[in-house]
Amino acid sequence: MRLGTVDGDLTVEPRARIEAEGRLVVSGAIRCRGDAAFAGPVECRDLRVDEGEATFAGDLLVHEELEGRESSIEVQGTLSAKTVSVDRRLRVRGAARAEEFEVGGSLEGGSSLEADRVAVGGRFALTGPLKARRVETGGWLQVGEVDLDTLEAGGSAEVKGGTVRSSIEVGGRFRSTAPLTFGSLEVGGFAELAAGSSGKGVEVGGKLSTLGDLTFGKLQVGGIGSIDGNGSGGAVEVGGKFDVRGALRLDGRVEVGGAIVVGEQLEGADLEVGGRLTAKRAVFSGTADIGGAVATQEGLKARRIRLDRRSRASGPLVGGEVDIGSRARVQDVYGDSIRLGDRTEARRVVGGSVRLGDDATAEEVVYSGSVETGHGAQVRTPPRKVDRLDPFPL
Repeated sequence: MRLGTVDGDLTVEPRARIEAEGRLVVSGAIRCRGDAAFAGPVECRDLRVDEGEATFAGDLLVHEELEGRESSIEVQGTLSAKTVSVDRRLRVRGAARAEEFEVGGSLEGGSSLEADRVAVGGRFALTGPLKARRVETGGWLQVGEVDLDTLEAGGSAEVKGGTVRSSIEVGGRFRSTAPLTFGSLEVGGFAELAAGSSGKGVEVGGKLSTLGDLTFGKLQVGGIGSIDGNGSGGAVEVGGKFDVRGALRLDGRVEVGGAIVVGEQLEGADLEVGGRLTAKRAVFSGTADIGGAVATQEGLKARRIRLDRRSRASGPLVGGEVDIGSRARVQDVYGDSIRLGDRTEARRVVGGSVRLGDDATAEEVVYSGSVETGHGAQVRTPPRKVDRLDPFPL
């Protein structure tokens, strides 16, 4: 049937095809009782599809409510409505705009989408940009550049950068292919961020990978974390291993259960590493506590340094107070107060007060205050006292 203007409601029986005479304008509501096809632009007050598939080969303008009960709706042009509620699938090839989109199955968009709230039970795919206050999806989400307040996905989510002002929560996997600015990011499994991304908080249960520089407030990773560039922020807490290709500059604490590798300088307030620290240079204003080994080219400096028993250190150790556990092996040690545990081996020890535990050995000891040697401790050359120590490295 060919229609142009309908003053009132329009009821469409199953398997009907409506061709618009230029533009179909219905002053009331359109009710589709099953499958229906519309050729040309359509405008109405309300639209409802019951237990069918409705196709609109043109733009669709609904002034109030668009509803699909146990139905699927496809719009090949643009879609504009006040509210959209579709039980099964909604597909829009052009731009889509509404105050609220609620889709039980899948939502697919070929252009842009703008709304206050978007809720999708299953799959949400959008080629272009997404602008909304709140977005929720129970399954998989893949959209273009985002401008959001909050984003929640039960499965996985991928965005082409943009801004999420408040929070991102993803149960499985999250990926940003362009710089993303966010408030907080919480991912249960794997997260990958593009270079230049920044956020106030990052919490990843499994693995975090950043393909370039990253700025953050607090970074927490349960498994493995890597920054393929420079990192800057407040604090870092990693359960396994943490790699930074460039420099890592923090205002707060670094806590790593396994190993941390930094290609350039590492700096922060406090450091606690259960395994190994590797960096070109590491400088901390507070304490540095290392359980396994430390390897630096230019040295590790902190107000207080503590190495656990059987630990290893290559590169200078510089601190106000330096405490080396028993059976450790270190090279050059500088500090106001230095203690070498029993059976510890050192190359050069320079400090205000120095104590060598039982059977500890050192090639050279230089001190300005006092020196104490335990039973069986050995110094290859006699300890040398000076009035003033030369400036320490770093």
